[in-house]
Amino acid sequence: MASLPATWAPAEDTLAGRTVLITGATGGLGSAAALACARAGASVVLLGRKVPALEVLYDTILAGGGVEPAIYPMDLAGATPHDYDELATTIERECGALHGIVHAAVHFAGLSQVGDTSPDEWLRSLQVGLTAPFLLTQACLPLLKAQADSAVVFVLDDETRIGKAFWGGYGAAKAGLRGLASILHQETENGPVRVQALLPAPMRTALRRMAYFGENTMIWPEPAATAPAVVYLLSDAGHVVRGEILDLR
Repeated sequence: MASLPATWAPAEDTLAGRTVLITGATGGLGSAAALACARAGASVVLLGRKVPALEVLYDTILAGGGVEPAIYPMDLAGATPHDYDELATTIERECGALHGIVHAAVHFAGLSQVGDTSPDEWLRSLQVGLTAPFLLTQACLPLLKAQADSAVVFVLDDETRIGKAFWGGYGAAKAGLRGLASILHQETENGPVRVQALLPAPMRTALRRMAYFGENTMIWPEPAATAPAVVYLLSDAGHVVRGEILDLR
């Protein structure tokens, strides 16, 4: 486990010249990360299901003076390997390069016993939370390897919490994602692609509200408080935590 340096803060040019793809870009952390990366100078590719929400985020980035982002609508639950290959081809054609991926997309429909979870719900959780990160990263690896420095950031969750009863497909997907990050790091540790993971502290998100019904979520910080850590991992400063989990708890 690694920690974010207490004095570190992103500058306006921390990610200048870099193109970053963010999945789940309209979610709590995904949206905050997209805004933070744009403020740090990155060209951001916003991937999500809902075009109107993507367009709102696009406008917000432009209004904040960020580099014009790109919108890429995709439903990860139904995407095929061909769809990911097409995504990589489009990024190369339209953006010219790819320097980072942030896997922030998740699917969580609420707590449920395994015996009560429908097969479709289980498969959707695993598809969005584990299979999609694998397929997307695999498709984009040639683009990432073409750079002198690039990074893949996997967003994890607290295994002491989600490894317990009722977390179902979401918990299983996050456990698998942790394993995928470790495997991919070992396979790429001598090349230009850095593999890192982010373990956020509790955040004020819709997922948190669903999982902890009745909790006063206002006690937790907004995802914007976590977003600078994403910039850190994507930046040159992130080299020192290559292959590690950045623990913000």
